[in-house]
Amino acid sequence: MNIFQNIIEDYQNENFDTLLDLPNIRIERIVSNGQSSENNFWYDQDENEWILLIKGDAELEYKTGEIIQLEKGDYVFIPKNKMHRVNYTSSEETTIWLAIFFK
Repeated sequence: MNIFQNIIEDYQNENFDTLLDLPNIRIERIVSNGQSSENNFWYDQDENEWILLIKGDAELEYKTGEIIQLEKGDYVFIPKNKMHRVNYTSSEETTIWLAIFFK
């Protein structure tokens, strides 16, 4: 397998591919093309999340007001129940995320 194979460039919806799913860990490839969270929507997950931006660029926002700019190669750890949202993903190039969810 290759992280860059079978990329779907869908400008309407993000694409989520589960690469590994075990009892205490899940790894997903997320492909974005300009998508962002809906207004007033916040993720509040029961799992920790570690994200690596493999391609493209994006912006995350925590409910506290902190904003994180992500470019190719950047990574961030989001503790469980830390409310966050995606403000922006590039519409000029495909954004590829590697997201690792764990307890």
